[in-house]
Amino acid sequence: MQEHSVLGHVALGYSPMIDRQREVVATRLTIFPDNPGGAPDAAALLRAIESVWPAESGGKPLKLDPRPLDPARVKQQVTPLVSLNLAGEDLLAAVLNADPGPQLMIEVPAFMASDPAHQGALRQLHEAGTTLLIKGRPLAPLAPEILAWFSHSIVEMTDDRRSGAPPPHAARQVTTVQAGARSSADMEAAFTRGAVAALGWPLDDALPKGHGRGQVPSDITTVLELINGVEREDPVPKLEAVLRRDPTLAFRLMRYLNSPAFGLSVEINSFGHALMLLGYQRLKRWLALLLASSSKGAYCKPLVYGAVRRGLLMEELGREQGDAEVRGEMFICGVFSLLDRLLQQPFSELLRSVPVPERVQAALRGDGGPYGPYLELVRAIEQESVYDIRTQAEALMLGAGSINRALLAALDSARQLDG
Repeated sequence: MQEHSVLGHVALGYSPMIDRQREVVATRLTIFPDNPGGAPDAAALLRAIESVWPAESGGKPLKLDPRPLDPARVKQQVTPLVSLNLAGEDLLAAVLNADPGPQLMIEVPAFMASDPAHQGALRQLHEAGTTLLIKGRPLAPLAPEILAWFSHSIVEMTDDRRSGAPPPHAARQVTTVQAGARSSADMEAAFTRGAVAALGWPLDDALPKGHGRGQVPSDITTVLELINGVEREDPVPKLEAVLRRDPTLAFRLMRYLNSPAFGLSVEINSFGHALMLLGYQRLKRWLALLLASSSKGAYCKPLVYGAVRRGLLMEELGREQGDAEVRGEMFICGVFSLLDRLLQQPFSELLRSVPVPERVQAALRGDGGPYGPYLELVRAIEQESVYDIRTQAEALMLGAGSINRALLAALDSARQLDG
């Protein structure tokens, strides 16, 4: 990750934007300036963000807006990949005037949309193809020509007055994105009321209870066998024989290993080739990703999105320690921290079958250990809680710049893996 001094003057948090198909269609990046009444260098901040989400980065189409696209904007249409939630009027105003790229969505409080001082910049961004989202309700109705600049309205769950889905042919000029969802039930309720997407994490669902020796899906069994075999350093033919039972699983593993995020200069074409290049312990981390992505639940994709980013962020946070073994353990700790929800088994059962070091087990059980405070910092970043981010950072004696560089590096690597 390139050095950006502006990252030392903000706190960053993030969460997924989840559509009605329960797919993650964009990342919401929340930015808190150190001084709420000031504005860090907006152009430098945008350069840091665009190093992760460049204009040409592509991605899946954001199919949230049912309105026909203005023909004048068709040539400029770019798939938005990140929504910027700027916690500070001065910072937001500076960003609006700093030429943000069309791959960025910008969230604008309703009071700023009503202010003539900002309307010129908002109109220019709309005409340039930038997706604008309005947050909250204006004190007075906006003129139709101003409302037309906004593709979506972000409505907090606590402020949602809708009682049900709109009629099938209702003319709604601005569609709703529900903010503040904290569980799958919250998201289902938002979609029932007509929201096209939800912002938040489905992490407040009840934790799974033990089910003894229940049926375990075959692909999960295969990955667990591979992880145990790698832990024992079984010979390559024995490991390859396990992987051959599931060609789909083998394809997914090769896709991970050959992704740009992995950074290898040669293409890996077999498990044996991967083991020769990487060694047992480095390969184990990618099997951890494969295990996390084996979930079949309704909200598995947002959970896998979170698990991958937790692992990469934990690894980046451990990079300054300069110990490859510690970084590898922190990666596995982050990925496995959502494994109980992904596989619907409590850690008391999972840790019997998944070999992880004691330092990782302590963090997963909630017993602290050296990785526990890092996991708490990651959770604070996911919840976009500036107070908790700064509290955890202080406990770990980590500066804002180091944390934010680690976060953007992790999000960049994750985006490449998603591709």
